[in-house]
Amino acid sequence: MKTTKDKRDIIFKSFIVCTLALLFIPPVSAQDILIKDTGIQKGNVGGYLITRTQKVDESFNAGYSMYAMAYPLLKEYPGRDFQTGLFGTWMFPQNDEPLPVEKLYTDIEGGLGWWRDTEYATKTPKFIMGGVQLNFVGWANGTGAGKGRDWDNPKGKYGVAQLSPWVLWPPDGLNLKQGTSNKLFGNGYLPLPLTEAKAKTAGKDISTGNQSWTLFLNTKNFKGPITFFTPYFWSAASVDDARAEGLFLDQRPSKANKQYQMETQHIHSVQAVDSKGVHYARMAPTRYPVGSDGNTELLHRLMVYNKKALWDDVEAWFKGGKPADSKIKVEGATMQKFQKGIRSNWKFYGDNIPKEKRALMNITSYLDPNVTDDATLRVRWDGDLVTKTVENGQTLVTLPEYYKLVKEENDEVGKWIAVAPEEVPAETGLQKVSFSRAYEGGSKTYVTPEDQESCWKTPGPAAGPFKAKLGDGSTVTYYWYRFADQPALLNADLSKAEREEMQRRVELLHKNWTKEREYLPAPLIGELAELDPALLVTPPKGMEIGYVPIVTRQGIE
Repeated sequence: MKTTKDKRDIIFKSFIVCTLALLFIPPVSAQDILIKDTGIQKGNVGGYLITRTQKVDESFNAGYSMYAMAYPLLKEYPGRDFQTGLFGTWMFPQNDEPLPVEKLYTDIEGGLGWWRDTEYATKTPKFIMGGVQLNFVGWANGTGAGKGRDWDNPKGKYGVAQLSPWVLWPPDGLNLKQGTSNKLFGNGYLPLPLTEAKAKTAGKDISTGNQSWTLFLNTKNFKGPITFFTPYFWSAASVDDARAEGLFLDQRPSKANKQYQMETQHIHSVQAVDSKGVHYARMAPTRYPVGSDGNTELLHRLMVYNKKALWDDVEAWFKGGKPADSKIKVEGATMQKFQKGIRSNWKFYGDNIPKEKRALMNITSYLDPNVTDDATLRVRWDGDLVTKTVENGQTLVTLPEYYKLVKEENDEVGKWIAVAPEEVPAETGLQKVSFSRAYEGGSKTYVTPEDQESCWKTPGPAAGPFKAKLGDGSTVTYYWYRFADQPALLNADLSKAEREEMQRRVELLHKNWTKEREYLPAPLIGELAELDPALLVTPPKGMEIGYVPIVTRQGIE
């Protein structure tokens, strides 16, 4: 027979078990109940805002730079189903047609934005590198960041090496200072000859080039090269398919004329049908900053380069010549000019709506691109349905939230036309929907291999561990590695002698290309954005030259 104490213990243990269970069961929100009871369909807005630019000569095939406006797109971060980039580009290798392979998709296509696999996302966008191996078999987003989380099958997570001794690169993406709005983020890629070309790759008679495509930044609190794609990241695909040899960015120049677009996949939306059979939709409040002139600046000073801009002087320097100036030569550059006009194919992607039935939104009815000039892509948001507010001294416009599906005669798809909130029947329930952040469970921790025999431990770091608390709420753990001993280079198909030659070249860079120097051509307008100050570090004494910080863990503490 159980005693009173036994009964109390059983009740207490049951209470603990139930409480723990509830912690791991996502709660049913009032929002979910509302949508279920009213027949509202969840969906999203997706598509591209596409710029128009003048063509430049294809001889400017050694990289690019630009200034992308950084700002919070939504009033609040709504959850991990949200994914969109801000304005950016896709840099493909310049190849002659016809190609020897059936399909060749490979490029650098990162930028500012928000992604569904981001663990510590905030209203403020982050930056990723976005290098894509052949047909997406792998990709690299930064040092220690790539496709998937399985280090036994890294798929690009060793594809980027750390170059700067002054900036941390978190695997969740490069953080901007929290609250950044209407500030220019300068970034671009130019190749550096950090290695020599090779006739053999992974033991096979497959060549690897000597172009290390390097990310340069221009921000208020950091300027210069920060990370680079190892040549092997690109050429590795040729080991499996020799037909692709020589087609990647390790050897090929870059296409000079690129697409500059804003790619949006998932802005939350909802749809409903009233009693008359009319379709209505609502998108999450989407906002843009505007300046004192009432315009929104989106992209600025697109520059493209040839090898006279930087490569030639650096190559001579590494062979024993005088140090190359860090400032990129404008004699080896030209500005790609904007033309007036933006094309939009934003659509509502409602649940169970076939692709061919997805109707366009009339966003261009309230977007005026005629304020664009040669150097700056800018727009003006017009119309009674565009609202303006001021927050923390920043003027913001909110795009129309509500839309009505209108079909002309013999038009089976129709078009979504912006309407005022009061034009949407209350019976649809759309006005009651909240797009606030949904419960998503805890954020996953990024961890790197702990095996003492792994490349993370052998030869291993020279100093650490150290920690930094970032503006997104996460804490990173990092160590200082000798440049040539960092894990990415131990997985870059390089011999010890080849890595030591890289070490020599990078020590020259560390001594001469310091963080207070100028690199990318400066913007002609506006203010520069800042990196999260917590990412800026100082090497330990004795490790100022030839050592780099490598993040090994990112999580919540």
